[in-house]
Amino acid sequence: MNPLHIRARDNGDLPGCVAALAEVHAADGYPTRWPAEPAGWLTPTDLLHAWTAHLDDTVVGHVVIRGVADDSMASLLAASGGVPPERLASLSRLFVVPGARRRGVASGLIGRATCEAATDGLRLVLDVVDDGRGAAVALYEEAGWRRVASVQAAWTMPDGRRPMVSYYLSPQR
Repeated sequence: MNPLHIRARDNGDLPGCVAALAEVHAADGYPTRWPAEPAGWLTPTDLLHAWTAHLDDTVVGHVVIRGVADDSMASLLAASGGVPPERLASLSRLFVVPGARRRGVASGLIGRATCEAATDGLRLVLDVVDDGRGAAVALYEEAGWRRVASVQAAWTMPDGRRPMVSYYLSPQR
């Protein structure tokens, strides 16, 4: 197998990203609701940067940095982390296909995004659903991310539940 290659996403990557997202959705239920326009969901209007991870020329992972849309959450995260709200950005749309997990794909994507954010003078935040499985939480915490808040989501899961969501702040660089 060829080595992992992480690069800036371009429009030609979107079909592979959508296929990878479909695989992740089928395996893990992420995103919790399949978007009507998956390529649009992968390209939010507040997009700052996007990357793809490739193995053997196949998209196996994806991540974006976007603005922090919720002003009240940005204020909470800024106060908890001691970072001005205007210096925060969100790590989002992170996924890795099941067959490429445990190969450093997620860590590589997170590392690339964290370095780019630092270059831009930004600190990253992310949110994760507390589903009791803990693999994502373990990944973030092992990488030095710090939990700064846990709240009940304003949105519902397909079964009608409002899950707990934990917010994390990236390590300082």
